[in-house]
Amino acid sequence: MARIKKPIYKLLYFRYHNIIKYLMMLGATLFICLVLPKQARFKFEYDKGKVWTQKDLVSPFAFAIQKTPEQLENDRKQLFKSVKPIYRYESLVQKSSIEEFNIALSVQAKQWQLSQTLQKEYTLLGVDLLQRVYEQGVARFLPKYKQLEPYYNFIVVNNGVATEKNTLDVHDIEGAKSVLQNAIEKQEVVVQKQAFYQLISQFVSENLVFDERLTDKLEKEAYTNISPTLGMVQKGELIISDGDIINAETFQKLESLRIAFEGDPLLRASRQWLFIGQLILVGLIVSLLMIFLYLFRKDIFQDHRKLSLILVVICGMILTLSWAIKLNMLNIYFIPYCIVPIIIRILFDTRLALNIHLLVVLIASFWVPNSFEFAFLQIAAGMTAIYSIKKLVRREQFLISALLILSTYIIAYFGILLIKDASFVKIEWTNFIPFAISVLLTLLAYPLIYVFEKLFAITSEITLMELSNTNSTLLRELAFKAPGTFQHSLQVANLAEAAIYKIGGNALLVRAGALYHDIGKMENPQYFIENQNSGINPHDKLTYDKSAQIIIQHVYRGVDIARKNQIPELLIDFIRTHHGNTRVDYFYQSFLKNFPEKSVDEKIFRYPGPIPFTKETAVLMLADSVEAASRSLKNPNEKAITELVDRIIDYKLAQNQLIESDITLKDIQLIKQIFKTMLMSIFHVRISYTLEK
Repeated sequence: MARIKKPIYKLLYFRYHNIIKYLMMLGATLFICLVLPKQARFKFEYDKGKVWTQKDLVSPFAFAIQKTPEQLENDRKQLFKSVKPIYRYESLVQKSSIEEFNIALSVQAKQWQLSQTLQKEYTLLGVDLLQRVYEQGVARFLPKYKQLEPYYNFIVVNNGVATEKNTLDVHDIEGAKSVLQNAIEKQEVVVQKQAFYQLISQFVSENLVFDERLTDKLEKEAYTNISPTLGMVQKGELIISDGDIINAETFQKLESLRIAFEGDPLLRASRQWLFIGQLILVGLIVSLLMIFLYLFRKDIFQDHRKLSLILVVICGMILTLSWAIKLNMLNIYFIPYCIVPIIIRILFDTRLALNIHLLVVLIASFWVPNSFEFAFLQIAAGMTAIYSIKKLVRREQFLISALLILSTYIIAYFGILLIKDASFVKIEWTNFIPFAISVLLTLLAYPLIYVFEKLFAITSEITLMELSNTNSTLLRELAFKAPGTFQHSLQVANLAEAAIYKIGGNALLVRAGALYHDIGKMENPQYFIENQNSGINPHDKLTYDKSAQIIIQHVYRGVDIARKNQIPELLIDFIRTHHGNTRVDYFYQSFLKNFPEKSVDEKIFRYPGPIPFTKETAVLMLADSVEAASRSLKNPNEKAITELVDRIIDYKLAQNQLIESDITLKDIQLIKQIFKTMLMSIFHVRISYTLEK
């Protein structure tokens, strides 16, 4: 019975594990289908100036030919010219201005010491001039009408009677003042001409006042009468034949047919079929993603956390796209599509990033205009984004990547426009602005990566770069408390990084793991030989088994310190595995030699493990052992280093320490060569030609 329980438990776990995955796939598929636009897709792709390669297209129903935006704008301009602005005649302005002028002149006459006769003449002259100006009319000329015509007609409403005038027939404020000044200059009776002009000009105001409310009302009423269509295409009418060039007129008919087709209420009534179609397509795309993960990235396929992150990123981008389509965004290229491949590349790898980007673009292409153009631009830009950060070692690579993505967009779109218009002059350079904004928004990937790391407990290369900085708090503490261990860790990092770079692997990960693999030695640094500089060895006062336990404890303490300082589990794996489950042979052999009569529990002298289970952890174990052993060489020459490296690595193989890691015998030979070459360089040993061969 006991033999049956374990397989049943494993079977139940396997089924439960996969049920969660299926539910995640179904949930993501349903979410994407729910947020996608619910409208039928016009089945033809076309563009102005291209050849129609489909069969003859006959109108399936009658529809109106929609005007182009340019035609509608031209109609609005013509209408704007036909709608004349409305002005109200304000009779009280003239009366009040003359009264105020008379009062001001009587006060001023005393200062000018005018006689009563002269004051009366000034008064008559001023009133006459003001009356003439106001009778002709004083109005404010409107810039928006002057842009169309320097002198425009307008309507003056006076006591319900409308009269049409032109701006040539009336004055503006400055023009009225100029008329007054010229008339005063010709008057011999006026002695103080400039002073009199300054006085009378203060009482020039508009007596023809623009009625903005009424004018806007008339314009809006006129705009509603603009026809959005040019005519009709009847059912059964031939729109275009196979092999014909799509000219401007035919293009507009095709556009009108597409709009009518996608807005057909009969099609909207069949939304359940649209939803089923979306379900099939999106389900296929998500299934392809799962198949890819199962075949090539089983580590992600088995990890619900990582799988959830990928589905969240995909759903988030599709949600953004759907939101933009429903809001009729001015240009669909404002959306930063390249943010998806960048996030996936930083958090996972290049191959997965490219695969997911292609799938997201495929989904989006069904619901965006000019789908082929869209897919071409996004795939090209996405590939550039992925390739530009293939090896992320500096933060400024994000900016370089952004510039390369923008360059790709500009070059690709420039080529598309040349194909479309066959002219350099016709290119509208403002069409490139959305790409620049999209690339700026793509830089949001940096903070989003941080958020995803925290939410899903994933370590990105950005975090590894930060942790690899030797000025980080924990590494500075290691350098202060255990300087010998710190120097050992740096040398191990150099060896391991060079080896993993040669055989293929994550060099940044192995370097960070090497820097932290021995942080457990901070607690009792004097018990480790690299930190003993006083000639006193504390192990001399301890039993062999006690010494072995102190040495082994640095693994446990390293894990504790790392977790306390929130070091990612990905690096903690290096601490746990860098000695595997090997023995502390020096103290074990010393115990056997000195106490042959005593029985010994080998577990006391053995590290807890586990053994390395990735290529990176395996390389670190070998680099750690080789670097530590090389310090004991009394005469570090070529032969001694070669024998040391071969002996250490062969011993690890014999102890089955590498059987869980995906490392090959060819990799082992390359690692040996790298270690030998680097150690000889460190110890300044002349490398012979035989070794190089």
